[in-house]
Amino acid sequence: MEELLELKDLLLKGDVPAALKIVEELEEMSRKDIIKTIRSYAVILLLHLIKQQAENRTTRFWEVSIRNSVREIQRENKRRKAGGYYLTPEELLETLAEAYLNAIDEASLEVAEGLYEPEALAEIVDREVILDRAMSLILPQE
Repeated sequence: MEELLELKDLLLKGDVPAALKIVEELEEMSRKDIIKTIRSYAVILLLHLIKQQAENRTTRFWEVSIRNSVREIQRENKRRKAGGYYLTPEELLETLAEAYLNAIDEASLEVAEGLYEPEALAEIVDREVILDRAMSLILPQE
């Protein structure tokens, strides 16, 4: 990674302010990757929650997929060394909301064997209930 070589060079030269800017860029790049991964798992989680609500049923496959997605979101969001989380609950909800449209698109291919267009499916399910359910599954129970 080019940024690391530049960071090393700046530190060796003693240019701490410029080195700190690169560290901030690296932190932002890392954060974006974490958010992207969380969003990918959020689409899968929401897809199955949408299918459950739209079809008023569940399957073992959906249940396992929901549990796995929740675990992966929790794992990605947890800061291992520093403690705490990368995304606040508000940012997590925002990420879920961003993933919702993709989940509706994918669910429209599966619910009732693809009978509904995404817009029609969005009218059938309750977005807020689904997002609330996702948040309650993801946030650690204290």
